Amino acid sequence: QVQLVESGGGLVQAGGSLRLSCAASGRTVRTIAMAWFRQAPGKERDFIGSISWNTDYADSVAGRFTISRDAAQNTVYLQMNTLKPEDTAVYYCAARETCSGSRNPNLYSYWGQGTQVTVSS
Repeated sequence: QVQLVESGGGLVQAGGSLRLSCAASGRTVRTIAMAWFRQAPGKERDFIGSISWNTDYADSVAGRFTISRDAAQNTVYLQMNTLKPEDTAVYYCAARETCSGSRNPNLYSYWGQGTQVTVSS
């Protein structure tokens, strides 16, 4: 079992930055694939990026968002820069007990509770 707890969401102006954290327990973050997804009201849950043996990013965030992990803290981070109003959503971290990430949310077994990110124009 893997437990995930996100933090760091909030309200930010367009062009600003936020860093989300996802603290994991039950497995070490270096041995599993972790990912971030987001879901805006009335929309599907969209892939943002994943980290495993490599990193992978959706085109919509590539160059603005960065995923990293800290083994000592057993935490994965999502650094978000140059935020846009269209980045407003609930952000979720997810984990799957393999060494490769995926863009398909259905392949992730564990999810955090989500954290709201609101970007004002």
